[in-house]
Amino acid sequence: MTEIKSILVTGSNGQLGRSLKKIAKHYHQYEINFATRAELDLSKRDSIANFFEDKQFDLIINCAAYTAVDKAESEAELADQVNHHAVRQIAEIATHKQVKLIHISTDYVFNGQQYRPYIETDNVDPQGVYGLTKLKGEQAVLEAMANNALIIRTSWVYSEFGHNFVKTMLKLASDRDSLNVIFDQIGTPTYATDLAKTIMEMVQRESFQHNVSNNIVHYSNEGVCSWYDFAQTIFELSNIPCDVSPIETKDYPTAATRPHYSLLNKAKIKQHYQLTIPYWKDSLRTCLKALQENS
Repeated sequence: MTEIKSILVTGSNGQLGRSLKKIAKHYHQYEINFATRAELDLSKRDSIANFFEDKQFDLIINCAAYTAVDKAESEAELADQVNHHAVRQIAEIATHKQVKLIHISTDYVFNGQQYRPYIETDNVDPQGVYGLTKLKGEQAVLEAMANNALIIRTSWVYSEFGHNFVKTMLKLASDRDSLNVIFDQIGTPTYATDLAKTIMEMVQRESFQHNVSNNIVHYSNEGVCSWYDFAQTIFELSNIPCDVSPIETKDYPTAATRPHYSLLNKAKIKQHYQLTIPYWKDSLRTCLKALQENS
């Protein structure tokens, strides 16, 4: 494999895609190309084939995904196309063109029923269509590529871009004095900018540039919280007087089952890439500041 010079980022209008775009100016050594859905539509096989036909990259970072967790229950075919079949097609193209691939996956591949942070080799058991299609996407990558594939599982992604929990809470608090938020789902928020920086740090490493065995790693920010804790902290750091009441998952029925416990163990990625991962509250503070500046 040659040294990485040109990079393609798919899903460039999503949270992670836009976060990579935000930091791209710090990585002048790479020609980073950002593909929107209009240019590369993962719901259409022809769009994928046509896009790659006359293009060559050294690395593909696949941030594109069907992420509407509840909607996936009624749009299973579309979710499976985007999260599974399209991913297989991209992985096959990567193999054919000898391109490295970083693919983003999710904590939803686990059932959320254990009480220690999940390591990469723990049994997978998705509880809904979204998690199942993302798992099938992971498996497709590993089947289609003998090497040069890296899968990063992450959780509770938020940013100053797009739709996410932080922006939803801030919007709701502008209309209401009190909110009910689930307290019995435990995990760690991930600030998309931190994940974007981590990806670029990994890309620059000698071990990634020249010799990549297929691998799965976990990444989120450090620490642990419930959605209730997350909401409380958003309002505290924003000085918003909103009264938050804790409720159980059963009191807020959704179409898809969420994992009750989805902490990801990050020992592997920290050790392998000598990473220091920021604490979730510190990153939340950074995001809220960016949101304030943007508004």
